[in-house]
Amino acid sequence: MTGSGYAHPEALVPTEWLARHLDDGTIRVVEVDEDTTAYEQGHIPGAVGWNWTTDLHSRVGRDYTDRDGVEHLLRAAGVEDDTTVVLYGGNNNWFAAYAYWLMRLRGFEPVKLLDGGRKKWELEGRELTEEVMDYQHSGYRLAGPEHPEVRALRDEVLAKAEVFAKPGSDAVLVDVRSPAEFRGEALAPAHLPQEQAQVPGHIPGAVNIPWSQAANDDGTFRSADELRALYGGQGVESEREVIAYCRIGERSAHTWFALTELLGFPHVKNYDGSWTEYGSLVRAPVALGA
Repeated sequence: MTGSGYAHPEALVPTEWLARHLDDGTIRVVEVDEDTTAYEQGHIPGAVGWNWTTDLHSRVGRDYTDRDGVEHLLRAAGVEDDTTVVLYGGNNNWFAAYAYWLMRLRGFEPVKLLDGGRKKWELEGRELTEEVMDYQHSGYRLAGPEHPEVRALRDEVLAKAEVFAKPGSDAVLVDVRSPAEFRGEALAPAHLPQEQAQVPGHIPGAVNIPWSQAANDDGTFRSADELRALYGGQGVESEREVIAYCRIGERSAHTWFALTELLGFPHVKNYDGSWTEYGSLVRAPVALGA
């Protein structure tokens, strides 16, 4: 397993470890990518693919799939009571972290991230296959309770807006989008359509720490000391309540993982409504610039 001084090193597995355990019947590898066609073009042997737009989201309304939906995904992947799910994806695992956060929200505990994800696996020249896996469905049932404490909803963010803006507050809001999005010069990452939210900008009082700064060039997470310096340099510390947001919640899930699993911060939430929701609210306070 990976170390680097993390609070919960068991939340990550290195590529070397996974390569040795691909034939382990108690391991199920799942790929979740921004590019929903990536799995078909080649994936880690034995992996199943989850489409974040259809598998992770409710078919009606803007919300995630519920516990029944998560159970269906896990059963279709052949997950049993003794199975550990290892998630991975492209672009520093941003959508794999999104799926990880959802699994934890819905109460699925035996889940890990592949450190470095697809990027590191490919950089090392490891095997990819186009074979689509079709496992026998299991009868798996979620045993643990949901964890709503990892999620921030609109009303909570609005209620605490004044708190976030006060110097010395015991709560801190982390905007993990690019500086251009934070300043209000863009509504989405450069490679995506500039749409969805009605107005640009950021939530007043938020600090801007782009999510990708938590990763090394090979997609792996930076060490615990480096992460503490990155976040602590802007006042994001373990004794404070932290809410992270981005545009739709996937980049902020990556930051939630770094703060919760790697640094062990006890009070971190992902505001998955993020700027797509907040930037469309009537009369919500908005700030522009740095």
